[in-house]
Amino acid sequence: MTQESPRIRVYLVDDQSLIRAALKAFLASRKEFEVVGDSGDARQALAAIPALRADVVVLDITMPGLSGLDAIPKLRKTAPRAKILMLSHHEAESFVEQALASGAEGYLSKASDPAELALAIQALHRGDPYVSPKVSSGLVRGLRRSTDGAPVAKTRLAGLTKREREVFQLLAIGKSNKEVAFQLGTSLGTAKKHRENLQRKLDCNSAAELAHLAIREGLVEA
Repeated sequence: MTQESPRIRVYLVDDQSLIRAALKAFLASRKEFEVVGDSGDARQALAAIPALRADVVVLDITMPGLSGLDAIPKLRKTAPRAKILMLSHHEAESFVEQALASGAEGYLSKASDPAELALAIQALHRGDPYVSPKVSSGLVRGLRRSTDGAPVAKTRLAGLTKREREVFQLLAIGKSNKEVAFQLGTSLGTAKKHRENLQRKLDCNSAAELAHLAIREGLVEA
C-alpha cells in the first residue's frame, strides 16, 4: 500500500476576508493542501507563521499597515524555509520585479484560473519558481527594453529604505507622526525626520500627496 505524501501546509495573507474565504474553500477541496492559518494583517501573520510551520505563504501586496512587498524580507528572517507566493491584482512588471528581488519565489495574478493557484503552490513546494503567464509577459518586455538600451522606468519608491517604506505606508493611510512613532517603536523626532526625508525623496509636499502616490504605486487602495 502506497503511503500518501504529506499535505502542503499553506498560510493565507490577504486583507479581504472574502478573498481569503474563497482561497480556503478552494484549497480545502484539494486533498494535497492544508490551510494552517490565515490573516488579513501582515504583521499578525509574521508572528503566527513560524509556529505553524507553513510550507507556502500566499501573500497579497496591498494591505493596511504593512504591504506584502515589505513583509517579504521580514518573513524570510522569521520563517526562512517557507516559500512565498505573491497573489495580487497588480500585474505591472515593477511589482513582479520588486517581489522577486525581495525574496518571493512566485507571483500569481488574482485574475488567474483557480487551478493555476494549485500549480503555483505545488511548484514552489518542489523548489521551483513560478510566475503566472499573465505577468511574465511584462517581465519579458522589460528585459527586451533593457537589452535594447532603452531606459526602463523604475518605481518612485525604489530609492527608499525599508524603514522609509514602512513610514510611507503608515502616513499614506492617515497615521500621524505620533502614531507612526508608536507603531514602529521610534521617537517622535525620528518619525518626523523620516517624514521630511520621504517628502523630499518623493517630491510630495503634504500627506495628501503621499497618499495619492501610494495609491498610484499600489501600496494602498483608493
